[in-house]
This record gives sequence, C-alpha cells and structure tokens, in this order.
Amino acid sequence: MKKFGILTGISVFILVIAYFLVGNYFYNFALNAAQEKDFLEGNPHLAGSEAVSASVAEASKLADAEFSNSHQPTTLNVVSSDNLKLNSLMYENQDSNHKWAIVVHGYTGNSTQMIRYVRNFYEKGYSVLAPDLRGHGKSEGDYIGMGWDDRKDMLLWINQIIEKDPNADIALFGISMGSATVMMTAGEKLPPNVKVIVEDCGYSSVIDVFTYQLDDLFGLPKFPVMNAANSITKIRAGYDLNDASAVKQVAKSQTPILFIHGKEDTFVPYPMLDEVYDAAKVDKEQLIIPGAGHGEAEKVDPEKYWRTVWGFVERYIN
Repeated sequence: MKKFGILTGISVFILVIAYFLVGNYFYNFALNAAQEKDFLEGNPHLAGSEAVSASVAEASKLADAEFSNSHQPTTLNVVSSDNLKLNSLMYENQDSNHKWAIVVHGYTGNSTQMIRYVRNFYEKGYSVLAPDLRGHGKSEGDYIGMGWDDRKDMLLWINQIIEKDPNADIALFGISMGSATVMMTAGEKLPPNVKVIVEDCGYSSVIDVFTYQLDDLFGLPKFPVMNAANSITKIRAGYDLNDASAVKQVAKSQTPILFIHGKEDTFVPYPMLDEVYDAAKVDKEQLIIPGAGHGEAEKVDPEKYWRTVWGFVERYIN
C-alpha cells in the first residue's frame, strides 16, 4: 500500500507538471506578446482571396499612401489601470464638427496598419484616434489582451476624446481582434458620447476562437488543453479566458452595432457572426461580403462596404 501511495503521488506530480508545461506552451504560443506568431505565416486561412480585385486594391493602396504622406498624426498617451503606458495616433480634423472615431487594429497588428480605415473616416469629416492595443505597436504590455483587458483601455481613450471635446460624438470601429475589442467595450457602461459601433470579423469569444484554432492547427481537444492554458493565463496575464466573451458583452450593449463578416472567413469562422448578431438587443444590422476571407470584406467590395458603414453610422452621427 505504501508503494502504491508513492507511485500515485509521483503520477499526480508528473500530471501536474505536464498540465502547467502544456498551459505555458500554449500561453506563449498565443498570448505572449514577445513571442513571434509563426503560425500566421503561410496560414491558408489568411491567404488572399481571388475575389479581391488587383486594380481596386492598387487604387486603395495608392490612396492610403497619399493620405499618409499628407497627414501627419500626433501622439497621444494614457496610463492603464495596471500602469502600462499606452500609445495612440491622433488624426485631428479641423472640419470634424465634433465627430470622432476610434479605429482598432487586429491580432499582432498596430495603429499604422489602420490607415485605410483612418482615411475613410477622416475623409468623412471625422477626427480619428488609432490606438496600439496593449502589447502591440508602441504600447507597453507583455501579453495580448484579446480584447478583454483592452476594453478597459478603450474607456480611457474614449475619456481622452471627451476631455478634449466634451461635445464629441464617437464611433467605435474595429477589425478582427480590434472588432472583439469594440464588442467587448459595448458591454461596459459607456458615456452617451459613444453613438455607434462597427465590428468587422470579430470572434464570439476567446475560448471559442482558441478552441477552433487548437483543433485546426494541432488537432487537439478543448479539454484539458484550454483548461491548462487558461490556468497560466490567469497567473501570467491576470484574466480568465472564459470571461472574454463578445457574445455576453454585446448582449449588454446599449449602443447600436453594425456587424460585418466575410462569408469565406475560415480564420474567425463566418458562423460566429450569427452568434454575436443574435445576442445584440440594440439597433443592429449585418453586412456579409461573399468571397471575402478574414479581414477582406473592405478589399473585396469597398463600395458596398463603405456605403453600408455610412448608411448605418450616419443614423446616429451626422
């Protein structure tokens, strides 16, 4: 019996060590901001769609470059509740008439990659704030918040705008993880200045998208891998992956939301659109772009994309 007890204790010890090693591996793989995300390179789910017109793409690229060359942003900083210095680019428009937009980048991206969206809001007369999410760009942070801790940071950026312009009417816009960020922000108590939200290809929850990627990349089950990863996330990043749900946050929203998704998106699967859309109890609309993969809705059909965006946004900000 004594020998059996020793063997049992050793087995339990080995399982506990294995549990934390697995959890730490997948935490570093997905959430450690300092570790390269090699799985994004050559990922077939991020391959460019044939539905993107080369001539339209080139015209947009040239317009973005011209905008960048002629509009130099200023830098705005805030300090987060956990004492991180966060960075944002601000494109102040003298003709904005109190119209503001906050545009939020995706996973491993940064503010400079949002020029396409900055430009379109600016040309519609908006002043635009483009933050670097924690752990991205020039913002401090050693982990990726997946939109959850970032939602608190969004409240700081919103307050920065209101301090600068108390009469501001604010639109929130995000793509991919930035989209999850604005949806998660939607469930917080927002000032009345925030009038409308536009989300493009956001995921329903962090657990759901990680579970999907875990199966796709490794063929591994949710249990016990996600449990182990979540344990490490709570220790190293201080948040619970199970709490980070766009569905639950959208369900609490008091702000109108436009939901956008590419129908051929297999990185953040297209069916996640229905989950977040159905959860919303506010004024809402959805735009589905056939042929568009992840983050490609605007590239595949920019005319329909922006016509729909402005048709929705201008119901609340004009």
